[in-house]
Amino acid sequence: MYKVAIYCRLSDEDRNKKNSTEDSESIQNQKNLLTRYALDKEWDIYSIYSDDDYSGLDGERPEFNRMLKDAENGKFQIILCKSQSRFTRDMELVEKYLHNKFVEWGIRFVTVVDGVDTLDKHNKKSRQINGLINEWYCEDISESIKSVFRMKQHTGKFIGSFACFGYIKDPNDNNKLLLDEEAAEVVRHIFNLYMQGNGTQRIANILNERKIPSPTKYKKIKGLNYINPSAKETYELWNKTTVKRILKNEMYIGNMVQHKRAKMSYKSKKVRSIDKVHWIIFEDAHEAIIDKKAFEEVQRRIASKVRSTGIGKTHIFAGKIRCMDCKSSMNKFNSSEKYSYLRCKLYSVSGKEKLCTSHSVRIDELEDIVSTRIKNHINTLCDMNKLCSQIVLEASKANEIHGIENKIKKLKEDIKSRREAIKSLYLDKIKGNITEKQFKELNDLFYNEEQEFTHLAEELEKRKEEFEGKENRTEGKEELIRKFTNCIGLTHAMVNELIDYIEVGEMDKNTGNREINIFWNF
Repeated sequence: MYKVAIYCRLSDEDRNKKNSTEDSESIQNQKNLLTRYALDKEWDIYSIYSDDDYSGLDGERPEFNRMLKDAENGKFQIILCKSQSRFTRDMELVEKYLHNKFVEWGIRFVTVVDGVDTLDKHNKKSRQINGLINEWYCEDISESIKSVFRMKQHTGKFIGSFACFGYIKDPNDNNKLLLDEEAAEVVRHIFNLYMQGNGTQRIANILNERKIPSPTKYKKIKGLNYINPSAKETYELWNKTTVKRILKNEMYIGNMVQHKRAKMSYKSKKVRSIDKVHWIIFEDAHEAIIDKKAFEEVQRRIASKVRSTGIGKTHIFAGKIRCMDCKSSMNKFNSSEKYSYLRCKLYSVSGKEKLCTSHSVRIDELEDIVSTRIKNHINTLCDMNKLCSQIVLEASKANEIHGIENKIKKLKEDIKSRREAIKSLYLDKIKGNITEKQFKELNDLFYNEEQEFTHLAEELEKRKEEFEGKENRTEGKEELIRKFTNCIGLTHAMVNELIDYIEVGEMDKNTGNREINIFWNF
């Protein structure tokens, strides 16, 4: 009596079938069908191998591989499946086993539904055709699924399994993200620490010292079945890579960023990183955790490769200082335990040639100069009384903006009515209600009016944008002044928000003076 191995497989594509009459694909029904078939043939069932929730392209199925190992060891003579596609949808595996390994091992492969039997050498071509069709099916399904996913991504719908740290998936809509306030507060803390001059490693150390759970640990605490593919033994701790990834993530300003990685092939589990230009970004898809202006400042500092000190904190002017002559950045160095200096980078790296001069300046002295300049700049350029008067003036312009909007609305209605009139004229001409000459005269009249109204609407739109721009600039200036007017001492926040960059000139050896130019953000 022949010994037979029964193999069953169920994948998601089978589980999600909507038609109840297609329940025959279920694991239990496969087992019942194949058991009856084996008993009718008077075959002795050696074992039933079953893989649940595995694709037919997956060569790493546990039960599938256990069965192949038993086949190689000669524990049975027949493998029985419902169809060839239950065994595999990969043409390479069809050729490898059905037409090579099984022949070597003395294994007969039989299916119930599509009549495959390797004992019959005449149906080899049909087996190969089945293999191709099954593989094409997988490829088509893969492309269809990807198309649906891309459409969702382009409309700002989240398709990931897990929300990024700081967010949770909406229980009523898995394609939408909601704020996770507990984690979001950690994200804000990370950005604040970085803006205060702390490096990414220093931030990681601070978070670990305060026993704040890392993103992977946090998901575990919340009961999510999340596996970090790059996790190590220290996966519960923060590291500088995780911190930097958070600092660069646009998701925190409300943008849905997806399609950053993709599978290399529908037949492979390997994924590749996608160039940023091909990422799918949908703006304002969910509530922001970080203000856009603060986020942009962080990106600028990261891009400028600002380096922290030995204690993990950058100096207050990091990324802001340039040599006035060669325009290169100025690096920090210590000439003694008491004082820290900045000097021209080109001077430091150019060796004996000395392509520029030192431009050396003490950081504490520069802090005093900049602090004084900030106060003077606020007092002279942005006098509070003048600003308040300007704000009142701008407020009155809000009414003018509203009036402009009403005029634009009226013009658009007039444009629409002229276009409708032209359509009606054309129909009247076709019906013979008006002559060709009458049509041309009225058509020209309505067309010219439409063009005139369109031009006026465009001019009003420009005027409205100008008023709104002025209004925004005033609001921004008022906010900055209120924020820093009563500040005591110079801070990282003041330097980052008020100053674009600072140029330092070489000291005049005769007078001891040096030129320092500050380029403001407002």
